[in-house]
Formats: sequence, C-alpha cells, structure tokens
Amino acid sequence: MAAGPPVLLGLRDAAMVGPRRGGGQDPAWATNKLGGSADWVPSVRPNAPRCGVCGRPLAQLVQVYCPLERAPCHRLANVFACAGTGCAGDARSWKVLRSQYLQTQEKGRQDYSVKQKQESHFTAKDWCDQADDWGACDGAETPACTSLQLLGLNEAVSSSLSREVECASQLQQLCLSEAMDSDSLNTHSPVSEEMVMETSGSAPVFQPFYISVVDEEDYTGFLDTDHEDRLLKEYQQREGVDLEQLMSESFAGEGDSEKYEKSEVKSRDHTFHKFMKRISVCPEQILRYSWGGQPLFITCPPANFNKCIPACSNCGSNRIFEFQLMPALVSMLQSDSDLSVEFGTALVYTCERSCWPTDHETPLEEFIFVQEDPDQRLFK
Repeated sequence: MAAGPPVLLGLRDAAMVGPRRGGGQDPAWATNKLGGSADWVPSVRPNAPRCGVCGRPLAQLVQVYCPLERAPCHRLANVFACAGTGCAGDARSWKVLRSQYLQTQEKGRQDYSVKQKQESHFTAKDWCDQADDWGACDGAETPACTSLQLLGLNEAVSSSLSREVECASQLQQLCLSEAMDSDSLNTHSPVSEEMVMETSGSAPVFQPFYISVVDEEDYTGFLDTDHEDRLLKEYQQREGVDLEQLMSESFAGEGDSEKYEKSEVKSRDHTFHKFMKRISVCPEQILRYSWGGQPLFITCPPANFNKCIPACSNCGSNRIFEFQLMPALVSMLQSDSDLSVEFGTALVYTCERSCWPTDHETPLEEFIFVQEDPDQRLFK
C-alpha cells in the first residue's frame, strides 16, 4: 500500500439509546456518530441547514469530531443531505459544515477534564494522531482560530472569492444526470440566513449510532482477493455484463467515437475495481478519514476536478481532502419513517489551514463532492 497519511476507518457501533456511553462525561459534540441530530460546539449557534433544491431541512448523516494534532481548537464536521426523492443526485441537496471551539474557552468548564478526554473512546487521537503540524494552530505560533487580519490573507480572500464565484456559476447547477456525464460537484457558498438558520419545520432524523474508529493498516494483512473476485463476479451477474469481454473488444474494429466511449467504460471499470479492492479488507466501513491524504473515487472524477475545488472563502487557502462517506452507510441509515439517501461515496474537502474567524458564531460551509452509486449508471 502506498505510503502517505494514515487512513482511519469509521465503523457503526452501538445504537445511541438513553444516556450516552461513558456516563455522559464527554460533551455531545465530541462524539462521532451517524444519524441523530447535530450537536454544536458551545461557541456556535444552532443551525438547521436546508436543501438548496426543495428548501426542506436536511438530515444529518454523520457527525465527526476531528481536532487536528497540536491544535488549540476543538473541531467538528457535520454532513447533511436531503432525504427527499426529488432531490437525489443534486449537489445542492448536500452540505458539510465545520465548526471550531478554542480549548482556552473551556477554562471554568470543569465538567470535562483533560484526563476524561484522553480516556474517551472517541478522542482526537483516533482521527488525527499522525496529522502533520499545520503551523497556524501550533501552540508556539498564532492559532488558526485568529482574525483574517492576523493571517494577513486579505488580498488572497479577494482573489479567491472571485475564482470561487466564477467556478460556482459554472458548476452550481451540475447534478449526476447532467454535464460531464460525471459526478456532482457541490461548490462552497456562504451560509445564508434563509438556507441555514432554524425555520419552521423539523429536520428528519436517522437513528443515531456511535462510530468506532480503527486503523486501516490493522486490516491490510487480511486482504482477501478471493472475496474481491466474488464481489466483482456478483456485480457482473447483477448487471449482466462481461467486463473482460468489454475490455478485449474496446479497441477492436470501432470508429474513433466508439473507441473513446468504450475506453471511458474501461477506465470507469478500472476505478470501480480499484475501489472495491481497497474496501474489501473492511467492507463494513462507513467512513474513511485521512486528513491531507488521497480520496478513494468510486468512478472516474472529471478531468478538471482538482481545479474545480474552490478555495476557502474565509481565508483564501486551498482545500484538501479530509474524509469520505462510504456505500455501507446507505443501508445503515435507519428511521421510523420512509427516509433514504442514496449515493456511492461523498468526499469532503476542508480548508488546509482550518481557519476560524475570531468570535465566529455560525459554521463554515466546506466543499463536498458526491459520486453516484455505479450500480445505477456505470454501464448506462
């Protein structure tokens, strides 16, 4: 396996019923979970993100407590999606919100000691033990939780916003059934009062479960290629295709246009096969975390994908990959009503400086890129 930032896997754990595990000693916002309602850090006002398509409140899919190593800030990411059937596949029906909270703001809050955080099953070390030092939040330096003026990035913000507005104008209407014949891009846009603040109507809620964390390296010695082959064979039988035949015929006796189309199918199949092989060591994973690492695409992204990841609108810095939601999560989203969210994988990119304006009270929206389940489109 290629060297790089470590990859941590999130697995569904016990259902959250009654008092939280650990006697309720840890704050709700410091808990990794799937489903449930969002828990906001103390410095952030409650928000109810709404679908950009239908306007209905979004359902929370996961809450990830993910402070970075040697950083003075608690850090939380919440991913939401619309459970409405008419919004499936539209990038505007997804949102990821990042919020932060300076640890120094906890002085006087004796309910949560440092010792209790270290003993917690869901600690910062679980997600970010080997994350690179990112400078601005080093204890010896000015923390990332500082003003834009202190960061000296005013000019960068102006140019970044111009590029982002241009990119957003081209991509904001893109959905899985349109342009590029590819995946949905959800560009960052300011969180507006109309779209985010609490309004009438309650948000749909999936049954909450704890998320436990394991290191992917612990599974690499158990790679079962036979299992991988079985998965691929099942896929071929279900879709009624012969991948080997498709590959062997892709360049035989075809015109240029047909060659291109078949080579695209071959490329997509290779990406999907690579995806299935990588997750076969732990098929039940619902989340992959690798801050600054490489995402795992389920189908080929657009050729210009990296250029279309907008810079942070708050500080102008680049966004980097942080984590992604995996296919196994879909079947684990349970509710008393008929709620569902369909996707193949959803990749979250966040500000590489993890910036946070002083005294900020609303979450910062980050970038999420959603790829459809290839069962629905790979061989259309």
